[in-house]
Amino acid sequence: MSVKVRFAPSPTGYLHVGGLRTALYNYLFARHNGGKMVLRIEDTDRTRFVEHAQENLIKMLQWAGIEIDEGPGFGGDCGPYVQSERFDLYTKYANELLDAGKAYYAFDTAEELEEMRTRLQSGTKGDYRYDRKNMRNSLTLAADEVEKLIADGTPHVIRMLVPENENIIFHDLIRGEVKINSQEVDDQILIKSDGFPTYHLANVVDDHLMKITHVIRGEEWLPSTPKHCILYRAFGWEEPLFAHLPLLLNKDKTKLSKRQGSVAVEDFKLKYNRDAFVNFVALLGWNPSGDREIYDMNELIELFNLEKVNKAGAVFDTQKLDWYNFQYLQKLTPKEMASELADELKKREMPEMPEEYLEKVCVLVKERVNFIADIPDYAPYMLGDITEYEEKYLAKHWTKEKTPLMKELIARLENSPEFNYEPMHELTKAYCEEKEVKLKEVIHPLRLMITGKSIGAGMFETMEVLGREECSKRMKNFIEIYG
Repeated sequence: MSVKVRFAPSPTGYLHVGGLRTALYNYLFARHNGGKMVLRIEDTDRTRFVEHAQENLIKMLQWAGIEIDEGPGFGGDCGPYVQSERFDLYTKYANELLDAGKAYYAFDTAEELEEMRTRLQSGTKGDYRYDRKNMRNSLTLAADEVEKLIADGTPHVIRMLVPENENIIFHDLIRGEVKINSQEVDDQILIKSDGFPTYHLANVVDDHLMKITHVIRGEEWLPSTPKHCILYRAFGWEEPLFAHLPLLLNKDKTKLSKRQGSVAVEDFKLKYNRDAFVNFVALLGWNPSGDREIYDMNELIELFNLEKVNKAGAVFDTQKLDWYNFQYLQKLTPKEMASELADELKKREMPEMPEEYLEKVCVLVKERVNFIADIPDYAPYMLGDITEYEEKYLAKHWTKEKTPLMKELIARLENSPEFNYEPMHELTKAYCEEKEVKLKEVIHPLRLMITGKSIGAGMFETMEVLGREECSKRMKNFIEIYG
């Protein structure tokens, strides 16, 4: 069987991280099996349509490295790939179901439907499904009356006829066998009164016509699958194989939502390394190995196995995502890091600096930050003049009595034949032995003078990157103020 999958988002806004994971799993499965990936835009709900959402969805998929084989703007033999351009097809297939006695017209008003719900709610069964035996539809009305209502333009919908008391069984590649009795399935509306199809009809028709072999989607669609199976069987079509992915959860195990933080891929794109983010998302609910967490896209494709996806929800932990970003940051070349840092400086309207210098800064602090964008905040002293000294650090490690000791050390450092780590470290160590003071008694004042902060990279490595002239200027400036 030639594998063909689809990602079918609605253009209702940003791409949710859960949507990206669904798209990614479809893509990994398709590529692992030498198959095709289809993008279909499901825009039948025009009330929620957002302009330019489709373009943004495609941009985010492309940013994540997901390659589309068929879809709007990508070509393919099964188009159009936007549902609003396929309405004639849905009407045609709805009529086929009507002719076969697998669907029926319903003419109920909103008031009648509300009365039905109230009546059913007050009953003992708690059964709120459409009561087709007691409502105004083509199952209860005479044929000539139905024809007249339609001819008169009476608002109506088309509902599918669910078989009575029949077990609907399907196999889910993640959850195994699923069995639901048809008594629990509503007579779903297929065509609304405005002539628009519902998700259920459009989804089944499109998956069949586009030759989709595997439907890989979120767990929230699991309750709809029996309806889709009924439709496939009503048409006499072969059903695709289904796989329903676990929910993404907040740390408190509630469903991931924007109430507890960002869920838009666009927001993560602004902050995180692309490969780190994709690696993280790929392992939300699946991991091919218990002893590895870092995989590139080719490895993910090679190892992907739907049947190893967990049933339980996966926690979206941003601290873990930060860890992934740190791991990928270490793999970047100094040139790549410098380029990102230059962009960040530009964004902050900070002075432009030589690429070679920025490379050295990145190498110096990369093991101390999770993001390149953190460097200006973590080490502002590497990217501009010191504007303040940490008060507590100053109070703890400086008194005027230290001025003679530090002045002499400064003079020796300024005259050091080589201004780099090893000679400066040896010179300072020897000076401390000569003066009979501990190394920390001069290192902390040095850090204070040169960085103004209590934390940072190694002191002599920092001085080496800043250079003799800059360090000398800062040390003398400090002595003038506090000496």
